[in-house]
Amino acid sequence: MLHLNIGFSRKVGEANYGSRGASVNLEIEVESVLVRDPDQLQDKIDYLFGLAKSSVDAQLGGNGYSEPAPAASPPGRNGNGVPNGNGHNSGNGAHSATGSNGNGNGNGSHRASEKQMNFVNQLARGIRGLGVRRLESLTGKMFGKPVADLTSLDASALIDTLKAVKEGRVSLDAALTDGASA
Repeated sequence: MLHLNIGFSRKVGEANYGSRGASVNLEIEVESVLVRDPDQLQDKIDYLFGLAKSSVDAQLGGNGYSEPAPAASPPGRNGNGVPNGNGHNSGNGAHSATGSNGNGNGNGSHRASEKQMNFVNQLARGIRGLGVRRLESLTGKMFGKPVADLTSLDASALIDTLKAVKEGRVSLDAALTDGASA
């Protein structure tokens, strides 16, 4: 048997000198006979690399790149000029890890980005039993406003909740009833 370990990671910059990243590593066993067929082995590697890349891109909200939004206050300070904390959050797991490191203004008052909203819709489509109406109901429970009015921070929390529902860590009914956030 031959062990293949394929990995992909990406880190993207965000507003106010923050960043977030995701990585995935896949390890599989393949027949050692593939060593004698380099084309077939390369096809297997390309396929696995594509899976890893797609997974990272999905974690980062689409194509994996984020355009920084203009800061409302100087970096590292809130609207009153008081320094903010770092807000560093990094995950570490064998399959994937996502993290955020924001030194931003922390008020989250700017609208959700188009990429965030596209990712919300992508996640919602992947959850059985969650349609447009139920998504609107969920955002109403969680934030007291419709999807179209979400701020960047609201969208981030909604994305975390939708991921938790999709992964089975939170039931859709519980999220809709409680407005649970992951």
